Amino acid sequence: MQNYFELFDLETSFFISDSNLKDSYRREIARFHPDKYALKTDSEKLQALQNTSLLNTAFDSIKSPLNRASYLLKLDGIDPFDEKDTSMDHDFLISQIELREELEVIESKTDSDQLEDFIVRIDSHIQSKVESISNAFQVNSDSLQIKKDVRELKFYEQLAKETGKLLDEWL
Repeated sequence: MQNYFELFDLETSFFISDSNLKDSYRREIARFHPDKYALKTDSEKLQALQNTSLLNTAFDSIKSPLNRASYLLKLDGIDPFDEKDTSMDHDFLISQIELREELEVIESKTDSDQLEDFIVRIDSHIQSKVESISNAFQVNSDSLQIKKDVRELKFYEQLAKETGKLLDEWL
């Protein structure tokens, strides 16, 4: 598996600077801009397109805490979203159900104030999970604990997208 951090001359770490990543991405992507390949052979144009695609995939894989943590786990041979692994913490599963039910009630009432409060709570869960993942990487914690937190973070981020979309529909 290719190390995407190396494409951007970054340390393979959860703790990377967003601005350094963006600057490196812009620098690397500019090297393969189509205007620079207008007079090149079809083979060179294709290679530039493939390089651009790889850079975009790499950037997407490490730009957010969720994606970066997932990618780091994959580098260690752990797929946090392995479909065969259905084990989840019982309390977290119950909280998922309760949050989904609460969102359904809010949606049925079309209560934007309740939805905004719900969004604030979900954002708090997201921040808490990102901090937990960050702390775990900092102390070289057990990869299985990081995997658990990554899976839970993904749930909260998906719920945040759904609530944001719902709020947009109501406005």
